[in-house]
Amino acid sequence: MKFSMKKIITLFCLQFVLLVQAQEYSSSNIHSHNDYASTMPFYNAYSNEAGIIEADVFLVNNELFVAHTSKEISIENSLKKMYLEPLSSKLKKLDGQVYPSNKPLILMIDIKSNGDETLKIIVQQLKLFPEIISNKNVKVVISGNRPAPAKWLEYPEFIYFDGRPTENYSSQELSRVELISQDLKELTVWNGKGVLTQADLEKIQSTIKKVHDQHKKMRFWATQDNVNTWMTLMNLKVDFIGTDNVSALTEFIKKIKTTFYQNTEFHSAYVPKNTATSFKNKQPKNVILLIGDGMGLTQIYAGYTANKGQLSLFNIPTQGLSITKASDSYITDSAAGATAMATGHKTNNRFISVDENGKSLELITQQLAKKNFKTAIISAGNITDATPAAFYAHQPERSYSEPIANDFLSNPSDILIGGGTKEFTARKDGKDLSKILSQKGYTFSDKFSALDTIKNFKFIILDDASVVSMKNGRGDFLTKSLAKATSTFVKTKNPFFIMAEGAQIDYGGHTNNVEYVVREMLDFDKVVGQAMEFVDKNPETLLIVTADHETGGLSLIDGSVAKGYVQGSFSTNDHTAVPVPVFAYGPGAHVFSGVYQNTEIYTKIMEVLFKKKAF
Repeated sequence: MKFSMKKIITLFCLQFVLLVQAQEYSSSNIHSHNDYASTMPFYNAYSNEAGIIEADVFLVNNELFVAHTSKEISIENSLKKMYLEPLSSKLKKLDGQVYPSNKPLILMIDIKSNGDETLKIIVQQLKLFPEIISNKNVKVVISGNRPAPAKWLEYPEFIYFDGRPTENYSSQELSRVELISQDLKELTVWNGKGVLTQADLEKIQSTIKKVHDQHKKMRFWATQDNVNTWMTLMNLKVDFIGTDNVSALTEFIKKIKTTFYQNTEFHSAYVPKNTATSFKNKQPKNVILLIGDGMGLTQIYAGYTANKGQLSLFNIPTQGLSITKASDSYITDSAAGATAMATGHKTNNRFISVDENGKSLELITQQLAKKNFKTAIISAGNITDATPAAFYAHQPERSYSEPIANDFLSNPSDILIGGGTKEFTARKDGKDLSKILSQKGYTFSDKFSALDTIKNFKFIILDDASVVSMKNGRGDFLTKSLAKATSTFVKTKNPFFIMAEGAQIDYGGHTNNVEYVVREMLDFDKVVGQAMEFVDKNPETLLIVTADHETGGLSLIDGSVAKGYVQGSFSTNDHTAVPVPVFAYGPGAHVFSGVYQNTEIYTKIMEVLFKKKAF
């Protein structure tokens, strides 16, 4: 079947609009399908405040039993015992409210035996529970083997019915229809993976529109029970999503607001002026190392998607992969990960530039200072946090923030920019490191605004208010800091090494917040583009961009490059073991291709700076 481009674009745009609508779903849109088969029938769905709780019933000897097939009937599983009595108890306990939140409930009774005979007994039993049938927030809906629509008006007003889109109802019959349901398999053979075909999508949308045009709610049965199916049905504005795993769907819906992000601020990616071969046989004088803390390939692609297919990082011609394993763990933390890059040695998690036995390791900043390099350490977080600390401190525990700060007194770095004022000036030991550092020739300020006026080639700016998240107004902190460091060092004529960290990509991963991750990723990409431009203007500079580890186990389950939105799913709120990308631009960049241990970041930097055999 052929479709016009106009129709394809219309369908695409509709899917985007509906994805935004998915954020409005709540547990009231959950249909607890096969509820009786759960480990705690009624109670599990009730604890999650499901919108529909379903019970399949058989009439046997004038008693109603809950079961999916007649072979599964058990004398202990009566409708009264499993559903009516528990619901009655909850209503009495909450003074008539169904749920503590006062959300409504549909008790769906799916008749498996003769419709007329079974419904007669259902009505009789319900009349024993006036607190149920008189409650405006509880509706009893009959599904399955329903009586013919012409008979519906013969039943009490507290009985509603589950309609079908293929049935035509009179206005009176329609007034007894609470929702309309259909077997999804009648419209598509889709298995819940990937996307619907356009032909099937149109059929489903037509069915939903027909139901909504009657001002009724839509439900499909025989749907797959996975994240992709749930999201697809929400995108289509299906009112009730069926599941056998109410807790999982409830959690998924709760997280939609933190796992979906529509970007509204876009930036142009920097396009390098040189290719990978432009710097052949040239040796770098300067090195800029940019570390996106917690930045894996998924975080990068999320940024690319949200920025409508533009990312400076993706324009860097040389790429590699860094294996981040720590000495004592398959999964590294920032302390061990940064130590590997700062010293060329693996170490234990939580160790700051000391080996497995606690012995101090010589830092790249120390080694380069001996060769007349100027060095700078910049972070969009606390400067005593693990990643920046690994480039100036030696401690056996990353949480020793005051000892870490004290270690800067013996580090030769010229520039320090980030947060962490109190670790330097309001310490428990009473020492004011700012005064000591001033005596050592540094200009010290706790205001980021001082960046524009400082003339000294050695300075420290620690301003906690300036290292909030991008969402909370950090602005161009990173780009301004890098610009100040490079312009300062260029004036000295010395070679230099700068480490700048996009610290809060990691924070977004730990909080499982896609917006946080993406906004921090895009801010980091701006400083990447700025550094690339600096390399083009100062071609003796090597730029390396990498991460210490990935955070969150982020996967992308939906998104649009054209519209700039992304939907993610996290597998953890901690780090993962996956290798992280390495990008390199400038003289010596070619040695950073391939797959290698994170310690090789350090080794390769030193190799291209000082060993001619690297070329």
